[in-house]
Amino acid sequence: MGTKRRTARPVRQKPESLRFRSLSAALTVNDIEVSLPWYRDVLGMTVAELWEHEGTVRGAMLKAGETMLGITQDDFKKGRDRVKGVGFRLYCTTAQDIDELAADIVARGGTLVSGPEDTPWGPRVFAVEDPDGFKFTVSTLE
Repeated sequence: MGTKRRTARPVRQKPESLRFRSLSAALTVNDIEVSLPWYRDVLGMTVAELWEHEGTVRGAMLKAGETMLGITQDDFKKGRDRVKGVGFRLYCTTAQDIDELAADIVARGGTLVSGPEDTPWGPRVFAVEDPDGFKFTVSTLE
C-alpha cells in the first residue's frame, strides 16, 4: 500500500495576521421604512431577518447570494444632519450578467451612479447608490 505524504504547512509568523472566514457590513440608515424596500425590491436582496422593537422594524439582515448586509434605523443620537455614505463604498462581485442586473435595478426604480461599463483592468461594473448615499459597485468576477 502506498502512503500519503502530507505537505508541511507553512510556519505562521508571530503574531499571526488576522484571518476572517466572512465579513458583513451593517449600515445605519435614516429611514428603515424607505431603505428596507429599496434593498429588497429595487436592489433585489432577500430579507433573512427582521429586527423589531415594540412592533416597529428597527433593522434587518439582508442576503444576496452568500453575502449578508445589515441595515439599522439611526437613533439620531449623533444628530439628524449627519451625512451618510460619504467616503464609503461596498464592492460586490457576481457571476450574473452585469448588464441584465443593472437594467433590472433601473426597471425597479433604482438609479445607476455609473455603468455598466468595462474597466481598463478587465471586469465589467456598474455602481448604484442607496437612499442614504451608500454606494455599491457591482463587478464581474474577472
